[in-house]
Amino acid sequence: MVRLNRAQQQERNRARVLAAAREEFAERGYRDAKIDRIAHRADLTRGAVYSNFPGKRALYFAVLAEAAARAEPGHAPASGADPAQALGTFARAWVARLPLTGDEERVGAELMGEVAADPRVGAVFSQLTALQAILLGLALENLEAGSEPGRRRVRTARSVLTTLHGAAQLAVAAPGFADPFTVIRSCERLAGLDLEDAWPLPYVDHLPDARAVDEPWSAPTGVDVLRGKATTVDDGVVAVVGLRRLEAVEEALRAAPEGAPVTVVPVTTEPAELLPLVRLALAELRTCLVPAFPARCWARPVFVLDPGLALAAGAADPHDDLELALRVHGGRVVARAEGRGAAHAVGAFVPAGSGGRGSAGGRAAR
Repeated sequence: MVRLNRAQQQERNRARVLAAAREEFAERGYRDAKIDRIAHRADLTRGAVYSNFPGKRALYFAVLAEAAARAEPGHAPASGADPAQALGTFARAWVARLPLTGDEERVGAELMGEVAADPRVGAVFSQLTALQAILLGLALENLEAGSEPGRRRVRTARSVLTTLHGAAQLAVAAPGFADPFTVIRSCERLAGLDLEDAWPLPYVDHLPDARAVDEPWSAPTGVDVLRGKATTVDDGVVAVVGLRRLEAVEEALRAAPEGAPVTVVPVTTEPAELLPLVRLALAELRTCLVPAFPARCWARPVFVLDPGLALAAGAADPHDDLELALRVHGGRVVARAEGRGAAHAVGAFVPAGSGGRGSAGGRAAR
């Protein structure tokens, strides 16, 4: 019999706890689930459960994130999809996961109740939904590339997500009421609305510039949780953002030049409980994006949930309102910024030797 080392044993116990918790939540619901019963199902002690998860809510979020990450998305579409078709397919993938009749397994039915019960979690969920809207809006813009310079589609994406989240809540509260075909058609029609959305937003011109530096960089590796692929952070913008500052991702993406990688490192003071919500939001978005948009239309950021990368970037004290960014070029850190607007400032920085002036350069208008 092969003996497991400590890390392997802990990973195996974590997997057993997650499997047992999913069974408990499916059978009894979140509110009536008990840690003692989960421990018994996993054939572990109560202490072993708490050594992996700080509480029942953290375990619940982790179960949902694990299930979402395992979900198989549909096939990528042909490149000829138009915005209405793309939003319809996105909505179809979204509503396919909902308990529309009241008969399906409802493990996630109490998620929004837990989000609403704690204003701190609600604030994070708001930013995660805003992040989903940014990535969906950018996919729409890329699908329409060249049709109208400066046109922003994030408001359209927000309207789509508002419709879909409303349908999700009704699916739980009033099973059978929401008609999935009407929901899908409504999202298709949203593609044609002119919501007078444009970039840059008025405040962008008032953000501070980054400062030039010359520091070593070790090119750490990580896993992009949006795409589920290994990545090496060896060039481009690295933005360390607290979970209440996720909207800053849009500023980095629009400021960074074409071709420059953008790596986002979400951080929080409570990673064991709140980072699973990040994994959940990105996994659910991926499930809907894959069948709706060609890969060329996806926004470019990679998302790495790694405290080691945050520390390497200079975030020694990560918290939910943090915004810190740096520009990596030629194996060196060439620019830094901290505070609100840091992601945009570093994105707009033009490294010396890259065809620019080695300064903040002009404001991007993408």
